[in-house]
Amino acid sequence: MSADPRRRRLLGAIGLLFANTRPALAGVLRETPRQSAGPFYPVDLPLDDDSDLVHVMGRAEPAAGKIADLTGRIVDRNGKALTGLRVEIWQCDANGRYRHPRENGDRPVDPGFQGFGHTVSDHRGRYRFRTIRPVPYPGRTPHIHVAVFPPGQAPFVTQLYVAGEPRNETDFLYQRVPDDQRRLVTAPFRPSGTAENTLTADWDIVLGVSPTT
Repeated sequence: MSADPRRRRLLGAIGLLFANTRPALAGVLRETPRQSAGPFYPVDLPLDDDSDLVHVMGRAEPAAGKIADLTGRIVDRNGKALTGLRVEIWQCDANGRYRHPRENGDRPVDPGFQGFGHTVSDHRGRYRFRTIRPVPYPGRTPHIHVAVFPPGQAPFVTQLYVAGEPRNETDFLYQRVPDDQRRLVTAPFRPSGTAENTLTADWDIVLGVSPTT
């Protein structure tokens, strides 16, 4: 889907990697570090691309893996909510397979996992996804790709990592994030306490843009 202007803006944003290396001023939040979109952003977005990645339209069986609720806020450097922004995530399934024609793993694709989803930040800047705890991909630590689309600006692209994951220590992209900024792209995935075998992760995204409202 190379004609999709959203896709063109996302791919163009790769050239802005690691632009935020300056220290935060007192009382001002530090911006979330940018990272690569990777090679597996969907060529064609799925028809079912809502915020629930563990249930695919027309299938009764949910996704394999540990179900996780990913929530948080999108704010500017002053902590003010950024509302009405499109947020996208994409990741491999529990078998380590992406939904992409260039992905050629030898394990079966999980038909119950959507692989990609989107939502829009609400009046408090909040977003929510139902997905799975990310799993390792060959050569990579578990991670979730994230893109946010501020109007009139290049997309903000990064990756979210699992706190306490041993593979983080040897992941080449995680290690490129300065030590004092890694906490900004890392979140614990903890038992939710409300549903059996369900995890929860809370992760705020800080952008260097002005509020839209």
